[in-house]
Amino acid sequence: MIVRLWRGRAAAARATAYPAHFHATVLPELRGIAGFLGASLLRTSNAEGSDGGEGIEFLVMTRWESMDAIRAFAGDDAEHAVVEPGAVAALVDFDVRVRHYEVVEEA
Repeated sequence: MIVRLWRGRAAAARATAYPAHFHATVLPELRGIAGFLGASLLRTSNAEGSDGGEGIEFLVMTRWESMDAIRAFAGDDAEHAVVEPGAVAALVDFDVRVRHYEVVEEA
């Protein structure tokens, strides 16, 4: 299994916008991709935004059967972040590259 990690940051005043987008748009699209195994959306409330102010940081962890499944989602450049317009509107900044980790052990 491969875990794909991506982070985005939002202003504290818009803390619910990205989770709403993730639930309504991202998850339904991911569920339609062969090899997608699941996703988690995590948040922390003491992230420093690009403007130096307090904000929310989101960490998206998606789980995939293989890198081929990830390429079906992200394209040939698998490390390229797929960020939809709804996510861009909800966030003040975000990673343009993602990280992939092979799961070695899971309990």
